[in-house]
Amino acid sequence: VQLQASGGGLLQAGASLTLSCKVSGHIFSNYTIGWFRQAPGKEREFVGAIFWTGGTTYYGDSVNGRSTIRRDSGSDTVTLRMDSLTPDDTAAYYCAASHFTAWARRPYEYEHWGQGTLVTVSS
Repeated sequence: VQLQASGGGLLQAGASLTLSCKVSGHIFSNYTIGWFRQAPGKEREFVGAIFWTGGTTYYGDSVNGRSTIRRDSGSDTVTLRMDSLTPDDTAAYYCAASHFTAWARRPYEYEHWGQGTLVTVSS
């Protein structure tokens, strides 16, 4: 499976963003597609994830309540929408696929990674 994240850029605090993750190749029905972010000098942080089949979502504590993950089955794309952005949301955002771990939240539980897309939020 291959993953390609896109949609990053420079935004103002308070704005919303939508990132896309195009998933291609051999996709197993039990994949979980996750979003992570990594700010300079910090560890990679779990943002949220969605079950490829069924569409169940779950989120990390730092973004819960202002993030929504959806899957567009027609285009095999998973989107991450985040509202009420702050400078603390500045990071490289990555999408990844987990095949073997239910409710995966840790980076090592994801076997496949896409390249990141950079989001910068100015105050």
